[in-house]
Amino acid sequence: MDEKRLIEEAKKGNKEALHTLIENNLNILSGFVTKMTQDYHFAQDVVQETLLRAIMNIDKFSPDAKFSTWLIKISINVYKDFLRKNKRYTYLDDSYKDYVQDVEHAAISNSEYKDICSAILSLDYKFRVVFILKHFYGYKYKEIAKILNCPVGTVRSRLHFAIKFLIKELEKKGVLESESKKE
Repeated sequence: MDEKRLIEEAKKGNKEALHTLIENNLNILSGFVTKMTQDYHFAQDVVQETLLRAIMNIDKFSPDAKFSTWLIKISINVYKDFLRKNKRYTYLDDSYKDYVQDVEHAAISNSEYKDICSAILSLDYKFRVVFILKHFYGYKYKEIAKILNCPVGTVRSRLHFAIKFLIKELEKKGVLESESKKE
């Protein structure tokens, strides 16, 4: 059954269709939230709250976007809510090392990977979310703008800022060679 049909069935109360929708999109959601938070346990809490909100509001979903896009949008709101409620929350542990063992990360040394994760995490969430959606998931500017309810120009400027910031941070940490040193 295709996604639109599953959504229609889930809206009618078909629990099996809803289960299939969630199962088909759970890896995308979990991966996104884990990249955003850099904290496996916190990410699981965000994913759980996101799924709860999605289940409770499935009748409000309009299938003009992918179901995974809707889940990501909900997860961003859950994450923002948490940040608002817990202004002093910081990520100090390295627990993410335990579960990040895929091929993508094996290619980067542990030290560089930690520096890159740290730099991404040091971005304000509004810049981090744009960077992750664009560079980890390949969303187009218009899609990101729709997810974040902002103009495409805002998405572009946030992405530009994020990239400039990350380059500076990674040059400071020695992960990237400075342009001035290359000449």
